[in-house]
Amino acid sequence: QVRLVESGGGLVQTGGSLRLSCTASRSILSINHMGWYRQAHGKQREMVAIITNGGGRDYADSVKGRFTISRDIFKNTVYLQMNSLKPEDTAAYYCGAERGATRDIDWGQGTQVTVSS
Repeated sequence: QVRLVESGGGLVQTGGSLRLSCTASRSILSINHMGWYRQAHGKQREMVAIITNGGGRDYADSVKGRFTISRDIFKNTVYLQMNSLKPEDTAAYYCGAERGATRDIDWGQGTQVTVSS
């Protein structure tokens, strides 16, 4: 099991930026992939950005060109840089870690991002 600790959420105006951090309890190189997911009120949780063990990246179409996922292996940390934020980005953001042969996913506690009009 991987324990994930998130930080960086907050309230920003349209066009602003935030940087989310997710620190894992063990080396992120031992994890199949890590990613950021979000869930707006009344909506299903959706994938925002993924970074694989080998460093490959994937993004939801709605955030391409605005969000960047990255990692610091020495700090066991994954980041999500969010630029040009829009009100529709408002959601609870969760860090997820897929691990092991069973491909189980461990989740962080979530951090709220609110973008005002």
